[in-house]
Amino acid sequence: MSAAAEPAPEVILEAALLAAGTPLDLAQLQAVFGDDPPDRASLEAALARLEAQLADRGVELCRVAGGWRLQVPERCAPWVARLWEEKPARYSRAVLETLAIIAYRQPVTRAEIEAIRGVPPSTAIMQTLQERGWIRVAGHRDSPGRPAVFATTRDFLDHFNLASLDELPTLTEHPE
Repeated sequence: MSAAAEPAPEVILEAALLAAGTPLDLAQLQAVFGDDPPDRASLEAALARLEAQLADRGVELCRVAGGWRLQVPERCAPWVARLWEEKPARYSRAVLETLAIIAYRQPVTRAEIEAIRGVPPSTAIMQTLQERGWIRVAGHRDSPGRPAVFATTRDFLDHFNLASLDELPTLTEHPE
């Protein structure tokens, strides 16, 4: 009985990404191949081929800040959502406004958020965003009281399918 031929790199990558359940960066994907990993260019070419192979399927390859992941395409989301009885988390306007301010103005202090929103962000809002893993304390300002400054995280980028903050929609100025 002969040994089975090694699967194509795209098949190995698809299996690894499916099994991981979280984004994998290029170094992690190279490690899957063991002692003889493909070089970066070959790996990126295999990822491009896999992305093309999945184009009209029920799963897509998506590049996010954390690397690459397999996910359900947006066009299939309404059907897949029926698998879960509970509704997705809904966030208040205050939570979403605070998150948007942090995303667009980071690093930002609570006082700066208050100056933009007109009301201070509550501890509950900040805890919600930190517990979700969407924001973190990124340091402290060199000003009286050394206030904490907040910034978004890689989990924020991954959750919103962004490879970087540059992919955020542009802000439009509203006259006051």
